[in-house]
This record gives sequence, structure tokens and C-alpha cells, in this order.
Amino acid sequence: MQNHLLTGLRTVFWIHIIVGFIFGLAFLLIPAQALGLYGWPEMDPYFPRLVGAAILSFAASSWFALQANTWNRVKLIVQTEIVWTTLATITMIWGMLSEDLPAITWLNVIIMAAFAVAFTYYYMQEGRVVSEQAGPVTR
Repeated sequence: MQNHLLTGLRTVFWIHIIVGFIFGLAFLLIPAQALGLYGWPEMDPYFPRLVGAAILSFAASSWFALQANTWNRVKLIVQTEIVWTTLATITMIWGMLSEDLPAITWLNVIIMAAFAVAFTYYYMQEGRVVSEQAGPVTR
């Protein structure tokens, strides 16, 4: 059984914590200003704050994963991150192609897509390492 996470996955978690903390706090605490940076129209702050809370929750899950430090305890978090970042990327691309969103929104697409690729890559890498450590399956 693997006792420690790959260094690259630990790095992805740290970057995810930092980025999530910045964006999450901005949307949670100063939603009008955060939306203004994107040129989005002002709206009821409820939804941007809800998004900020969700982003902070995912950043917190990365913190919990770092504390767990073993693949068996972290695997579910990585799977959830893959689903979240992939769906967010698809949703934002859909919005960019079907709505008149500001070009700066592509920054979010790039960030989420990068996390989707990184979490998927390390999910496959960690699974490979665990399989190699388990040895051949005997029947």
C-alpha cells in the first residue's frame, strides 16, 4: 500500500487551495467587485456568494486531502475534483460559446481545465503506482 501521495499531486492540491481561497473569498465576501472584474452585470449577491462558498469548500477538500496523505483516503476527493473541474470547464465553455461573456472568462476556463487535466493525470498515476505495489493478482 502506498503510504504517501505523489509530490506532483501534493503540489496540485496546494495550488488548488491557494487559487480556491482567492476566488472563493472574492465571490463570497465581495461579489459585486468580483463580478465587476469579469465585466459581468450586477446581480443579486446570493448566487455569487453561493459559488464562492462552493469554491472554498473544494479548496478545503484539498486541504483535507493533504492531511490524509494516503491514496486510499484521498482517492474520493480526487474523483470529486475531476467531476467538479470537468463539469465547470464544460459549463464555462458552453457559456462562452452561447452567451456574450467577456473574454476574461477564458481565464477561468483555462484554470478549471488545467485542474481537470492535473487531477485526472494524478488519479491515473496514483492508481498505477498502487497497482504496481500490490503486485500481480493471483486467482
